[in-house]
Amino acid sequence: MADSKTILIAEDSSVILNLTKKILELQQYRIVSAKNGGEVIKQIESQPIDCVLMDINIPVKDGMECTREIRRHPDARIAQIPIIAITGNANNYSMEQFREAGVTDYLPKPLDFDALVRVVKQYVG
Repeated sequence: MADSKTILIAEDSSVILNLTKKILELQQYRIVSAKNGGEVIKQIESQPIDCVLMDINIPVKDGMECTREIRRHPDARIAQIPIIAITGNANNYSMEQFREAGVTDYLPKPLDFDALVRVVKQYVG
């Protein structure tokens, strides 16, 4: 697993977090998690992260705010991390708003786990 890619899952629902984690671990990804927006930046700065699955509705700082913060990060490697937004209310946001925030792609809830794996592989390999 030394060469496995690391995915940060920013999700406050432990049910969704645990399901997503299990699915991605079966694909040989290393998973770290953040329960709120305050933890996201700490996680990203403390270890190499290859992709972020960002729930838009997380406490402390929402996913859009976290995404903007990552995109403004002085470390170019961090600022370029693919960010896949996950939201149950995508209708509240336009693709334009996602792009403006710096979201790479997005997946609607309830999560389609085949689509999840496909999208993660698209950006992480």
